[in-house]
Amino acid sequence: MTDAARPMDTFPNIDEDQFQPIDAVALFDAPRASHPPRILMLYGSLRERSYSRLATEEAAQILRRLGAEVRIFNPSGLPLPDSTSPDHPKVKELRDLSLWSEGQVWCSPERHGSMTGIMKAQIDWLPLSLGGVRPTQGRTLAVMQVCGGSQSFNAVNQLRVLGRWMRMFTIPNQSSVAKAFNEFDEAGRMKPSSYYIRIVDVMEELMKFTLLLRDRADYLTDRYSERVESAEEVSKRVSQRSQ
Repeated sequence: MTDAARPMDTFPNIDEDQFQPIDAVALFDAPRASHPPRILMLYGSLRERSYSRLATEEAAQILRRLGAEVRIFNPSGLPLPDSTSPDHPKVKELRDLSLWSEGQVWCSPERHGSMTGIMKAQIDWLPLSLGGVRPTQGRTLAVMQVCGGSQSFNAVNQLRVLGRWMRMFTIPNQSSVAKAFNEFDEAGRMKPSSYYIRIVDVMEELMKFTLLLRDRADYLTDRYSERVESAEEVSKRVSQRSQ
């Protein structure tokens, strides 16, 4: 059998109209946005002295120094998922901020070996699709946690799983602050430490990945499966109208 006739060289299951070659122009020569990267930050505690909030605020200062536009969502007053309609003002605020963002930072305390319910509730209110638009897909994500005891990575590992599920680009670096009650002064500013240095590393990396990916996010998240599905939906609509 000649090479030209090998059965494995045929693709009967491929929709040739929707199977596209890689577009080098879209990958490497995309028009560059000039506005500051837009970063949304979520934290996972309602305590008056919340160390996840303090760590988030410290990271926000670093991001602003690096040139980002930063907004921090206050979860106070956010209802439990599915307990009310998405028209609730706090839910709408969160979803609008997610749509506005080009990158996000999620910072949770670790409680009982897991992220907090406050943290999970915020993510659960962000749907995979909202009116045909995905409010998290294609955005960059940095994950952080604060610990009441020795250093752990349970919460950040779970946040990574959620980031992947929400179709986000989660950066490789992460931050876990052990014994967080020792790491902030009375004014709420973080003391000099290796934990602070790591947060600087993470925010710097987030900025680099956001600048690199934001102009290409639509192309990077364009999927063959969704093009096929969309083509089928269009075909069905046309068929229904012609009947």
